[in-house]
Amino acid sequence: MANPSARLDDLPFNRQHARLLTGSGIGWALDAMDVGLISFIIAALTAQWGITGAEAGLITSVGFVGMAVGASLGGLLADKLGRRQVFALTLLVYGVATGASALVGGVAMLIVLRFFVGLGLGSELPVASTYVAEFAPARIRGRLVVVLEAFWAVGWTLAALIGTFVVGASDDGWRWAFLLGAVPAAYALVIRWGMPESPRWLESKGRHAEADAIVRRFEAASRRPAPSAAPAPRPTPYAAAPLQGASAVGALWSPALRVRTSAIWLVWFCVNFSYYGAFIWIPTILVQQGYDLVRSFEFTLLITLAQLPGYAVAAWLIEVWGRRITLSTFLVGSAVAAILYGTSGELWQILLYGSLLSFFNLGAWGALYAVTPELYPTSVRATGAGWAAGAGRIASIIAPLFTPWALTVGGAGLVFTVFSAFFAIAALGTIPLADKRGEVLEATLADAR
Repeated sequence: MANPSARLDDLPFNRQHARLLTGSGIGWALDAMDVGLISFIIAALTAQWGITGAEAGLITSVGFVGMAVGASLGGLLADKLGRRQVFALTLLVYGVATGASALVGGVAMLIVLRFFVGLGLGSELPVASTYVAEFAPARIRGRLVVVLEAFWAVGWTLAALIGTFVVGASDDGWRWAFLLGAVPAAYALVIRWGMPESPRWLESKGRHAEADAIVRRFEAASRRPAPSAAPAPRPTPYAAAPLQGASAVGALWSPALRVRTSAIWLVWFCVNFSYYGAFIWIPTILVQQGYDLVRSFEFTLLITLAQLPGYAVAAWLIEVWGRRITLSTFLVGSAVAAILYGTSGELWQILLYGSLLSFFNLGAWGALYAVTPELYPTSVRATGAGWAAGAGRIASIIAPLFTPWALTVGGAGLVFTVFSAFFAIAALGTIPLADKRGEVLEATLADAR
């Protein structure tokens, strides 16, 4: 009799998948909304409080310090406690810290709260992509993870709308923006508690009856007959002793996984550096180029809208071309678009090349989130995805500090040339990555050898 994981792989997409994807996507969109809002809020605080470029960079970077810590810890906790429990905890931390940010009276307290916001957000993303990948049918697994990542564009678009119509509307607009960022977290928290635990994770802990019960719900939603009896427990490999803490992290550098880990960490680092270095600062760069605050927000909104078709194309190509080719193609496109944007001076160039950068960069993000959890077996999947994201967050810390310095030294041309180079390096980093399109996800380290 087929085990629950194999039965999940063979199911058609049904309403249970849609509910799970939507519930995870809401949290994903909230993450994007917060990251996007801070770029608008920094521009507003620069005008209102007169904060320096160094202070603005610190406000941004400390959030990514929290995200780096959160991504690493979140993955470990998700492999130990379960995917669903960590989901709920991350949104609680994020929501409380975001709401409290609306009440700050100075830069110091905002910096402290941004760390805790980052802690929650950083834990969320790798766990969510792992969670969706473990439920998705094998033939459309990559596509569903890209669709999950597409919620990022929804959240960033909401951030651009809030930035344009709320942040720019009054001196206290940024406070209302923080409050708006906290309210939906309560809704997503309720959704998360009603979502099932990953059957693959349950199997890895020897909890076969629970895994079988969850898969039966998905089979019922597909009107597919469930097996007449639960499958007999599999002593190996699913009942193998779980890896925890340092042993789980060490497993990422085992002979079977070390090439995958080093390559995916390189890609994550380079993509994070270029993405956050560019998109966090675009509203401020536009102001420096002579556009007023509201106008810069409107341009950023238009550029942001190009993310949606980027995700749509990536979601289609990832099951046609495969993971590695799709990811590398979008990274090369990002490198070219970054060069073009850095040399743009006319309004039409800013909008066109900025939209191309948004299209290719976010399509690359979708492919990257699809690739990463597939590289690791269930026993360390969330840890692997979390630590890859954590490695990327180191670049997220550096990039917002680098950008204001580089702008004073060489202007936007230098800044986006550097970003282009990082995109190109990331494209080269995809070469050693395994393409797992349509394959069964590995369960243990033994399967990865």
